[in-house]
Amino acid sequence: MEDTFFTVRELARYLKIKPITIYKHASKGKLPGFKIGAAWRFKKSTIDRWIEEQEAGQQRGRPH
Repeated sequence: MEDTFFTVRELARYLKIKPITIYKHASKGKLPGFKIGAAWRFKKSTIDRWIEEQEAGQQRGRPH
């Protein structure tokens, strides 16, 4: 199975938010990602798992 990685712009399109929001959340550790040099990368399977965790937290009444 091959892993898919997003750039900031690709992830912004995937999550339907602005790229600047991706940068802010990633740099604060609120969004799982890693840097290669100066460029952020995000593993799709990790992002999908993070989304599920955010949804589960909201269903239990916890803030995200």
